[in-house]
Amino acid sequence: MPPVLCLVAGARPNFMKIAPVIRALEASGGELGYRLVHTGQHYDADMSDVFFSDLGIPKPHHALGCGGGSHAEQTARIMTAFEALCSHERPDMVLVVGDVNSTLACSIVAKKLCIPVAHIEAGLRSGDMTMPEEVNRVVTDAISDLYFVTEPSGEANLLAEGRPREAIHFVGHVMIDNLLHELARLGEPCTEVKALLGRAGPDYGVVTLHRPANVDDPATLHRILSALEEIASTLPLIFPVHPRTRLAMEGSGRPVPPGLITCPPLGYRDFLSIWPRARVVLTDSGGLQEETTALGVPCVTLRENTERPITLTEGTNTLVGSDPLQILAATRQALAATAQAGARPRPALWDGRAAERIVAVLRDWTSG
Repeated sequence: MPPVLCLVAGARPNFMKIAPVIRALEASGGELGYRLVHTGQHYDADMSDVFFSDLGIPKPHHALGCGGGSHAEQTARIMTAFEALCSHERPDMVLVVGDVNSTLACSIVAKKLCIPVAHIEAGLRSGDMTMPEEVNRVVTDAISDLYFVTEPSGEANLLAEGRPREAIHFVGHVMIDNLLHELARLGEPCTEVKALLGRAGPDYGVVTLHRPANVDDPATLHRILSALEEIASTLPLIFPVHPRTRLAMEGSGRPVPPGLITCPPLGYRDFLSIWPRARVVLTDSGGLQEETTALGVPCVTLRENTERPITLTEGTNTLVGSDPLQILAATRQALAATAQAGARPRPALWDGRAAERIVAVLRDWTSG
């Protein structure tokens, strides 16, 4: 019987990262078995059969249903449920992705049960321990057995923290694997997306905004919205509004600035029909910094730090925080650069084959 991997996902973006690994496992001829576990950290009513078939993966073998609650409550529920699952199934390895609470919880459970842990997107560091994601990254990497890194900074960080060089594998980025896979299969936009694009016209920007540091403080949110309002006076901005952000905007009593074309959050494919055509993307998302770099779309990141420095040094990303003057200056520069932009090489190994490299390492590791 082949070794069995337990693949853990807790939120919608995790499935985008797990999907290429599953496709690579399926293509490898059955040398490694797997079980897909959805912790339920983020419950998404749209995660129907169609969602998983669109990604080319089966529905999860196990759904733990551990969403809601505080960080501590959610982490505890995931640990309890995952411990019972692992005790019963005894997988040969647990593979976690990214930096969500499920990543932390399941890696701790596996390690205490003496089950090896592999971490995809290992070694990324923002240096900001007030971010829950940073805590999750640091703790997960402290106890993992295999590290799959997306960029050279990840390898450097892990070595500086004392991780063994032989356990670190620079493989590229599964999120870019999935991006290129989905782009190749992208069809005509749906009616709702066509309507958004029709309202925006041929030249537009895109905004995403959801981090607590940006939306929970009314003064910070006001600064960002004031900058967006000025940008939108000359460039329409399509703004899928995260539920957290919508509540904050409603609570502030500030109307949506003119020129911002708001809509509910979009599915991955619907959003993929929009942002690659944008003149500029303004965001506080981690993944979107990388995806814009992969496709050469100018990105202005509304954060004080980033755990993805390659998007700054080799990509299209500019870090500006929440200062309106910096947001405006960086956006103007990005728009000026768009008109002169040529083909930009992607970072090393962001070639759509990261999952194949991961599976090759896992095969060798489990057979050794």
